[in-house]
Amino acid sequence: MARRRRAEKRPVTKDLRYGSEDVSLLISKIMYSGKYATAENIVYGALETVQEKTGADPMEVLTQALNNVKPRLEVKSRRVGGATYQVPVEVDAARQTALAMRWLIQFSQARKGIPMKRALALELMDAAKNQGNAIKKRDDTHKMAQANKAFAHYRW
Repeated sequence: MARRRRAEKRPVTKDLRYGSEDVSLLISKIMYSGKYATAENIVYGALETVQEKTGADPMEVLTQALNNVKPRLEVKSRRVGGATYQVPVEVDAARQTALAMRWLIQFSQARKGIPMKRALALELMDAAKNQGNAIKKRDDTHKMAQANKAFAHYRW
């Protein structure tokens, strides 16, 4: 952890096709070994697949999926008097988005045997309908926070 000052948040550039910061962040999170064009093809291909399958605007599906997957609470470990407690804390907006995208990508990659474009599209459509693995992960996170709310007074 930095001792002097907080790291400044860099401004996020909007992507060229949809003009959205969320799509730009998703491309950056999918990017591997600096292969931006490959990550771009995966995300744009997934959004096109979403549009073909649902007939809805892919940006609406993406924002709905992200809003459904974003966790409101999480637990953080706090050490108090030799014991470690899982203390529930609220998640700030930037971390909510980061976790939601991370979980969507993680569970898309876990779908073996299908191309990443299709896997990401399926995960986005599932999340937009409030089902799928990313939603289950969010619910597990919330349950963990709920189970440990007795330790909320250790929050600082």
